[in-house]
Amino acid sequence: MKSATFSLDPPPGFRPFDPHAPVTLYHRRLPHWRQEGATYFVTFRLADSLPAEKLAQLESLKRDWANDLATRRRDKDESDAENKAAWEELSRNAFATVEHWLDLGMGHCLLREEGMRMRVKAALEHGEGDSAEVGAAVVMPNHVHLVVRPSGKESLETYLQRRKRHSAREINRICGRGGSLWQEESFDRIVRDADHLWRCLQYIGRNPRKAGLPDHEFTRWVHPVWVEKGWSFIDDEL
Repeated sequence: MKSATFSLDPPPGFRPFDPHAPVTLYHRRLPHWRQEGATYFVTFRLADSLPAEKLAQLESLKRDWANDLATRRRDKDESDAENKAAWEELSRNAFATVEHWLDLGMGHCLLREEGMRMRVKAALEHGEGDSAEVGAAVVMPNHVHLVVRPSGKESLETYLQRRKRHSAREINRICGRGGSLWQEESFDRIVRDADHLWRCLQYIGRNPRKAGLPDHEFTRWVHPVWVEKGWSFIDDEL
């Protein structure tokens, strides 16, 4: 799979992580890295996709990971780069745990219905090319993965907030429900290079089968310009 990436030019507009450019790191429940012009791999989920006991378990795991990182920092004088790498490790571990739980299909899974998924797709693509470009995405029954590059007119946070709000309004109206549809915080990682981008793309493409979903319970797509350049899902597993 890796060899395919080396024979491809990066998609138009893709700019990999620049180790020499400024990076902003902030924390909520999870660490988030921001760099101007970067492309991100993002996961966000429905608010009811994890039951209270799983959330409590996740908080316990994160506390254990954070305590372990603190112990390691006390044992040696870590550089800023090592500190950031440690926080990224925590983020990866948390993501892997949550991803496994999400693929079990907990919660009401409102996005199992195609009409609901189409509302999410339309929201993500709204203002295409103006505020952000979605390179690829998959809408699963209770969560969404996407590769997105904000244009600079909107931050990643603003882009996600507006798209979540718009899709929530539409879905709640159709379902005759109220309250929060989406979990507020998302997982996100800066895409490091073309090889990482390729792996994110194939992760998105394989996720439905990994979760054991039939074709009518997910929606996935790649930007047409990306497909023209050879950036598409490998379908031999689908």
